[in-house]
Amino acid sequence: MLPKLRRRASDGRVRTPGPIVAAILLFGALLSCAQAASSHRRKATPQRPIVVGYFPQWQLYADDPYSVKAIDQSGGAGLLDQINYAQGFVKDGHCSVADPNADLNTIYTAANSVNGIADDSTSRFHGYFHQIEELKQKYPHLKLLISLEGRAADFAADAQPAVRKQFVRSCIDTFIRGHFAEGINVPGLFDGFDVDWESPHQEDAENFRDLLREFREQMNAVRPGLRLSIAVGPSPRMLGGVDFRSIIPYLDQVGVMNYDYAGPWMQRSGFIAPLFRDPAHPGGSIDRGMNDYIAAGVPAHMLLMGMPFYGYGWKVPEGDNHGLFQAGPGIRSEDYPYHRIRSMKGKYVLYRDRLSHAPWLYDGDTFFTFEDASSLSYKAAYAAKHSLGGVMIWELSGDTSDGELLHTVHRSLNRPPAWYTFPPDASPTGGPQQTVRTRSAEAP
Repeated sequence: MLPKLRRRASDGRVRTPGPIVAAILLFGALLSCAQAASSHRRKATPQRPIVVGYFPQWQLYADDPYSVKAIDQSGGAGLLDQINYAQGFVKDGHCSVADPNADLNTIYTAANSVNGIADDSTSRFHGYFHQIEELKQKYPHLKLLISLEGRAADFAADAQPAVRKQFVRSCIDTFIRGHFAEGINVPGLFDGFDVDWESPHQEDAENFRDLLREFREQMNAVRPGLRLSIAVGPSPRMLGGVDFRSIIPYLDQVGVMNYDYAGPWMQRSGFIAPLFRDPAHPGGSIDRGMNDYIAAGVPAHMLLMGMPFYGYGWKVPEGDNHGLFQAGPGIRSEDYPYHRIRSMKGKYVLYRDRLSHAPWLYDGDTFFTFEDASSLSYKAAYAAKHSLGGVMIWELSGDTSDGELLHTVHRSLNRPPAWYTFPPDASPTGGPQQTVRTRSAEAP
């Protein structure tokens, strides 16, 4: 923030500094901001697109608990550049460990620990945090960000000028300095923050910018090179009033949540994450969202394309068009991880949208939208062709045990298949595209 140019004298009167002093103060503040921004921009452009994966803390409580070791066993740890750990809590003016049981307390045996050694029972540091520490020791290139999540109202309150600095200090103390709990101090485990404020309103735009600036300034003071990312909706219009050009100097990444374009809250089936829009059916697309963010001032090399490793279902008992874009109630009980959809039994037939390569399953009664190796390979190649910063995966536990999707994404992002072509007029400024759907072999 710029320094105040009005100060109160000892006699209580307000004095305004002369124009020269004011100019010097203003210049100094601008120079300081410019230096911080320019020094940050020097490391902003990656040499290659990166792969970011979210780690799901809550999957400790699944019927088949997810482990950090699973990432290593699948061969995926060496393919990931960054893990965003979901989640840390934002509430009541400070950051905190969201689930001490999952993050710090669960003890791992030799069989399920990353390094094959049982946790030291005399230590107080256990849980997912300790397992990820072991993973980082095995893969030194791997960066770890804490994904800060909370209600929009809590973020808005904590971004207010009167409490902003102290709030950010609490986040730094907890996750960068590593003061996780009483007697548990592990500095250096986390390499930055992923701010998941969903989403700033028009009246929050200035405080949102200043919150990110405060994060950047305090992070630089502790350890230069710490990463700061934000998670944003599929369209910049979801962050009304935010001037993206003004926040870019403080950021390393802008992760776009390119999923949930359709879901069981809708009474009509559709694609969870369409790369391109079907002109016969209204709705957004990844291609349009990326173009909109670039037009709003986000450099392409900072954009991460979101990729869902899960899907949704609808009951469509009388669906034309093989169940796609048809009326019917969503299956609202849960989402479906890819590994579950892949192993589904029955008379499901796999169909594919030729424009987006998006798959769907339909058996005449139930419809599923999801992403598979073919569609994600195409999307990763799109990200590479359009010089995006990389991709982000929500979330890692949805993959198969051998990391089918992660391996596919990494391969296509770094070596895009030469035969892939992308519609030249598929962007928002282009004309309509014909969508062709094809039937393939019966699903497993």
